[in-house]
Amino acid sequence: MNLLLMFGWCRQLSWSFAIMFALLAVPAQQDAQTQTSEELQRILNRMDQTAANFKTTQANFEWDQYQKVVDEHDKQKGTVYFRRAGNEVQMAAEISDPTSPKSVLFTDSKVEIYQPRIDQVTRYNTGKDRAAFESFLVLGFGGSGRDMLKSFDVKYLGTEKMDGVEAAKLELVPKSPKVRNTFDRILLWIDPARGVSVQQQLFEPSGDYRLAKYSDIQLNQKIADTVFKLKTSGKTKIVSPQG
Repeated sequence: MNLLLMFGWCRQLSWSFAIMFALLAVPAQQDAQTQTSEELQRILNRMDQTAANFKTTQANFEWDQYQKVVDEHDKQKGTVYFRRAGNEVQMAAEISDPTSPKSVLFTDSKVEIYQPRIDQVTRYNTGKDRAAFESFLVLGFGGSGRDMLKSFDVKYLGTEKMDGVEAAKLELVPKSPKVRNTFDRILLWIDPARGVSVQQQLFEPSGDYRLAKYSDIQLNQKIADTVFKLKTSGKTKIVSPQG
């Protein structure tokens, strides 16, 4: 029952009825909160199970970068790969843009973007921010629910159907003020059967957002080592904007 509406009714009733309605509303609220808490815990537990057995993930993706100032969408498609290597998670992505194909690789605390058309690798060293970067990287792909709670305040928002999957929708708010300067809110849609993300939306304080949809998700299948190596030439130029 909506509390504001209830109190509006109470003004027109005797105090005895007002007290009765208030008492009746409390158990309903508690039941709803308990159910929401149980659903969230169930999803987090499923993510923990997936993380405990995680070796690799491969999926097709559609990325949409929206810029509010110019009201413009930059959409890209391709394939993304994740694997656990020792204590780190590695990521590789092949962006199949016919006009500007790219390969993205995250290994050894470095993000590298290869543009074959100009035969150039742009390299970024995540350095001391590696842990924060990886926490974003593994959201819904090998990251555990327990670890997610360390970095984010998590709220369960119900379910939404995504490509035939009744996905659990979670809202994440970063606990770190520094991280909130980059993304102040994140939405995850988790497949409750597999404990992986089928969609993600990351919101920036400016109003820009990044929406990612994943399909044909394959868990713990063998991925060749060559996937996690950039296919550069002997003349590839390497630039490091951070110096």
